[in-house]
Amino acid sequence: MKELLSEVNINKLTNVAADYGFQFIKVIVVLIIGLKVINFIDRLVDKALQKKEVELSLRGFITSIVSIALKIGLFITIIGMVGIKTTSFVAMLGAAGLAFGMSLQGALGNLAGGVLILFFKPFKVGDVIEAQGFTGKVKEIGLFCTILNTADNKTVILPNGSLSSGSIVNFSAENIRRVDMTFGIGYGDDIKKAKEVLEKLTKEHPLILNEPETLIAVSALADSSVNFAVRPWVKSADYWQVMFDMQENVKLEFDKEGISIPFPQRDVHIYQEK
Repeated sequence: MKELLSEVNINKLTNVAADYGFQFIKVIVVLIIGLKVINFIDRLVDKALQKKEVELSLRGFITSIVSIALKIGLFITIIGMVGIKTTSFVAMLGAAGLAFGMSLQGALGNLAGGVLILFFKPFKVGDVIEAQGFTGKVKEIGLFCTILNTADNKTVILPNGSLSSGSIVNFSAENIRRVDMTFGIGYGDDIKKAKEVLEKLTKEHPLILNEPETLIAVSALADSSVNFAVRPWVKSADYWQVMFDMQENVKLEFDKEGISIPFPQRDVHIYQEK
């Protein structure tokens, strides 16, 4: 009798070991094949992003997210194969993800903004932009913030969340820019002569482009001056050089030609009471 019971137990143990051994082998095979497939998909995603010339930091971020999502899916598949119910596990994972997202709402907003900026590229490193009340050259574009370097060498750190949802002026997006300037002369001065001086100065300046044509016209009859609008076109990199040069050149040439530049004056009358 004892021999019969021991033989039955051995058979049961053998069957259980065979079943679990087969299950274990199946899990190992699925795990190995799954990881290889995930690595293959990661390489495909990375190559696709390279072809689209996506920034390196964004490329690494997207590849990591895809890899993590696929590995979580593989893990859920494996625990389902060993007999663990995955419904409650997925619900718990979703709740944990929601709680994590709520606690890091601001950081995730900046992360989403960084992804949008790196993907759609409204500006790139080296561009001069105006955003959130600051103007400067883009020094670095990260996933959470963008760093600007202002003209007076200040470092400005802008969160990508507010940056991506606000207005951005990119001064470096186009190769050429128009320099908008206004110069006033007195009502007693010769308008034609002043216009000839302005035309001469814009044509002689080596950084002002011939095309598009420079606009010089009377823009306003102001309270104390006749104002000229001067609108030359320059390369974007030469904008400030031309702006500063023209201010100085116009003043010197107007003085030379006897053309006055009006400035505010106030007459003070003193009355003595008897």
